Amino acid sequence: MSRLEAGRLAEQLRAACGDGPCVRLMEVCGTHTVALFRSGVRSLLPENLRLVSGPGCPVCVTSQGYIDAACELAMRSGVTICTYGDMVRVPGRHGGLEQRRAEGADVLVVYSARDAVRHAATHPDRQVVFLGVGFETTAPATAAAVLEAGARGLENFTVLPGHKLVIPAMQALLAAGDVPIDGFLCPGHVSIIIGAKAYEPIVRDHGRACVVAGFEPEQMLAGLVRLVEQVRAGRPRLENVYAVAVREEGNPRALEWMYRVFEPADAVWRAMGTIPASGLAFRPEYAGFDALRRFDLRIGGDYDPPGCRCGEVIQGKAEPRDCGLFGVECTPRRPIGPCMVSSEGTCSAWYKYGGAVTAGSPAA
Repeated sequence: MSRLEAGRLAEQLRAACGDGPCVRLMEVCGTHTVALFRSGVRSLLPENLRLVSGPGCPVCVTSQGYIDAACELAMRSGVTICTYGDMVRVPGRHGGLEQRRAEGADVLVVYSARDAVRHAATHPDRQVVFLGVGFETTAPATAAAVLEAGARGLENFTVLPGHKLVIPAMQALLAAGDVPIDGFLCPGHVSIIIGAKAYEPIVRDHGRACVVAGFEPEQMLAGLVRLVEQVRAGRPRLENVYAVAVREEGNPRALEWMYRVFEPADAVWRAMGTIPASGLAFRPEYAGFDALRRFDLRIGGDYDPPGCRCGEVIQGKAEPRDCGLFGVECTPRRPIGPCMVSSEGTCSAWYKYGGAVTAGSPAA
């Protein structure tokens, strides 16, 4: 983005905000959180526009019980855990997968669910378990991996289900009513799959503005301008400034794969409790690929390390600088909570791009 374009959009944003009361917008997606910092867009925001982070970091919203179950499974004889890299460093109640690997567990970082299928095919003597974590962006790929494993007759491949759905989480936040949100900057990656129309219930049922935007600076600034204009006019609606990638109906093929293998189910979110129909569970015909069933495994209760406020951060109730551990005891080298671990975590973004402000410091 040129400086001229950035200046033009920033001026539009200032004009839209005017001298009115503070507008509170939530960027749902962790990628937006990072991109807003990295691009310098945050430094262009008027004082009466506040952005708060939402539950859009897949690693951050994964419950502690899920992490602990993965760690338990990793220590079983003959089991190989395949996972995306960020999950390895998330602390469990008694240490994370990184520690389990140091103790001899077979934990393999993969770049896709299909990599896990290939590993199962080439290691028939191992039970290969893929950690199915992520939103609608990655769930279709997990479903495709299950379909491939079935077609290849692989009986040593399973998935520990942990996928989440974005819209129910947004609705749960609004229904709770304890976090003031005027509108949502809706995630680009997820929207490519679910489509822009998926956010209509947020506008219709909750009266909140929604704008789908990509991750380039001009996309985010344009999205913020549209949101503030809606809020100031008192006419919330759904807009899509990322039409080059996001269609109204989303990606029908990806959705068909996802819902062929999975069905909506109640799911536990870190610090948010159980949200109805906010996760994905295996349909009965694919239950043989469910690691919970294969290994008679139970996902226990949630847990936050003492002093860690990740659960509040992902709900927009707190900022990283409100946490007494941030930047002092909790750093990217020695993370205490998942928000400092994930590359999309709010605490990680604040630490890396916000000058590593510590608790009580002025806003970055």
